[in-house]
Amino acid sequence: MTAEKKLSFAPKFKPLFKAIRYKVFHGGRGGAKSWGIARALVIMAASKRLRILCTREVQNSIKDSVHKLLKDQIEMLGLNPWFRITNETISSACGSEFLFKGLRFDPLGIKSTEGVDICWVEEAQSVSADSWDILIPTIRKEGSEIWVSFNPGEEKDPTYQRFVLNPPDDSITVEVNYYDNPYLPDTLRKEMEYCKRVDYEAYEHIWLGKPKSISEAVIFKQRYKVEAFPDDLWQQADRLFFGADFGFANDPSTLIRMFMLGTRLYIEYEAYGVGVELDEMAQFYDSIPEVRRWPIKADNARPETISHIGRQGFSIDAAAKWKGSVEDGITYLKGFEEIIIHERCKHTADEFRLYSYKVDKKTNEILPVIVDAHNHCIDAIRYGLDGYITSSDSLGTWAQLGRG
Repeated sequence: MTAEKKLSFAPKFKPLFKAIRYKVFHGGRGGAKSWGIARALVIMAASKRLRILCTREVQNSIKDSVHKLLKDQIEMLGLNPWFRITNETISSACGSEFLFKGLRFDPLGIKSTEGVDICWVEEAQSVSADSWDILIPTIRKEGSEIWVSFNPGEEKDPTYQRFVLNPPDDSITVEVNYYDNPYLPDTLRKEMEYCKRVDYEAYEHIWLGKPKSISEAVIFKQRYKVEAFPDDLWQQADRLFFGADFGFANDPSTLIRMFMLGTRLYIEYEAYGVGVELDEMAQFYDSIPEVRRWPIKADNARPETISHIGRQGFSIDAAAKWKGSVEDGITYLKGFEEIIIHERCKHTADEFRLYSYKVDKKTNEILPVIVDAHNHCIDAIRYGLDGYITSSDSLGTWAQLGRG
């Protein structure tokens, strides 16, 4: 193995060598997050004196830590002469030392750890809010850094909330997945391909690092799949459908192209953009093939936008709305034997995974209320099927939603 290969890093890991307070790496299996971080730390520890704290929520023994991973990297890099490795510690010839501690059962030990240059929090999806509140003020040396690596659990987990949804100042958050790993073993690739084929929701969580949804509350659970299909398949259908939703403030504008074959609905193309200006809408819509040849049904809340787009050569009209039209739209979509979302429609796939009923925070009961989130592509789909979706105002809410 050449020296160049030994010191190689996938591009996603280059931020490890920049001066940033929080470096957060999250994603699914096979991305080699721990491998890349361990390699970077070994190289740094061999070149200058550093105090590195390696921690996780629970560490019952050194076997639970990244000690072996660091040891393996030292050996792979041929740096054994520059390091002293014992069963409990690792130190370098230039004075660097690695410390290994658990957070949950040793808060006093964490608080008393002084002079840390880099703290690596591994398997951080399990770290509690209390542990973060103890750890972060402890890493207070000028120029010190906190490195975080994890495969996301649930969206509500403290680590995901703190570093992905609401990242602090002076931080970088990097998503790393199997396709970012140039050295992904064939065995893992085959496992990934099998999982993707038989259970796409599990594939999204395990291999793409998407947070788990509250399964019973997810509206379209097990009613859709994500896969590629031929670009000319739509020609077997009677027609194309186009639906548009307009963005407000930080909400995205969306345009969806779809068609029906028998009892299946195919979601074929999406346009998705935040901050799309009115004079940019024509170019935004033209990113989807055939859009100027077929009718578009759009959100009726913006008649002036519909009028402007119509003057740009699009056949666009407002979709009807009524009390309960959202619920009626969901009922209609649930009536398809299957909804197939093309792999390129990533935002649509995310929304189908996350679009949910409200859950009572105290009792965990699923309520007959639809959460107004993760719905911009889904709303566009409903608008596009205007005329096919009809009112069911005589039904109770649960019956309308297909749970009655």
